[in-house]
Amino acid sequence: MNPDFKHLMAEASRMTRAGDLHAATAAIQAALGRMGLAQPTMSEMPDVIDVEARRVPERRPAGVDLEAPAAYVDVPASGSFIAGSFADAAGRRDYKLFVPPQAGERALPLVVMLHGCTQDPDDFAAGTAMNEAALAQGFFVLYPAQSRQANPQGCWNWFKHSHQQRGRGEPALLAGMTRDVMARHAIDPQRVYVAGLSAGGAMAAILGEAYPDLFAAVGVHSGLAAGVASDLPAALMAMKAGGAIQGDVASGVPTIVFHGDADATVHANNGAQVMAASVGKTTSVDVEHVQSNGGRGATRHSHRSADGRVVAEHWVVHGGAHAWSGGSAKGSYTDGRGPDASAEMLRFFFEHPRLPAH
Repeated sequence: MNPDFKHLMAEASRMTRAGDLHAATAAIQAALGRMGLAQPTMSEMPDVIDVEARRVPERRPAGVDLEAPAAYVDVPASGSFIAGSFADAAGRRDYKLFVPPQAGERALPLVVMLHGCTQDPDDFAAGTAMNEAALAQGFFVLYPAQSRQANPQGCWNWFKHSHQQRGRGEPALLAGMTRDVMARHAIDPQRVYVAGLSAGGAMAAILGEAYPDLFAAVGVHSGLAAGVASDLPAALMAMKAGGAIQGDVASGVPTIVFHGDADATVHANNGAQVMAASVGKTTSVDVEHVQSNGGRGATRHSHRSADGRVVAEHWVVHGGAHAWSGGSAKGSYTDGRGPDASAEMLRFFFEHPRLPAH
């Protein structure tokens, strides 16, 4: 008997005993595929539920255990980094999920991280060191993976009109994936956040505007405002100098922006436009100069509402290029000399839980 088939069937039996029937089904399908046997088509499958636990590539953030348990019980002290997939009418996307060791003890926050072009979840997790932060602070991290069939460069399609609205395209798929993960784990619905780099940052801005009932706050690193382009030529123009913001009503979604003023890929003007789309005209802006331990300075603009609350932050990293500020050299597009964008985004996020609807 094929040893892979035997192993997968053993895993399916273990998952069934643990009560994780969806994962067991996925393992059986994988086993049949290894034997060359017919598998159910997507039209024959249940709606958008297909999660497979498997060993991931060897590259890993330090201290993260990659042996994913079939059922999320007895999570290792170092947490688990597991693989899965989600599908809806817009298509199918894989993802990686960091499950902290505190999972199941209480409802924890969830941070959705959208990678940039040419990146993948493992690369983005390594570069941002978000899993290490999640291990220390106790929250889940979801890393959706863009399909190369959907975009050859692995970019989220933020610049296409069919991927910019609620209930359509990639925003709907990513929101559905987020809700599916929330349904499978003990996650606090008032503390769900989204952040991204470059094309991922642009898609994060779209998600914040389209799904304010799902995402409590947004982090945009080296990205663009929602709706500044509806096709590739307009996207290239916006990346070069900034685009035109659609509409004159601010989204009101708490937003933190990081952007290097030496970014030659996405012009720094776009960071200011993300701010304008979020807060519009605020009563006051505090300006503070920050010096990082790594060497790069930054200017932080804190936007306050009429009651004095900080509702948005705009960090301009001086000399920063198109890279995650304060990131690790283990990942691509990182700049370890700048202020720690991961730490500052998390601080901002956790200061801004979504208020329950009345």
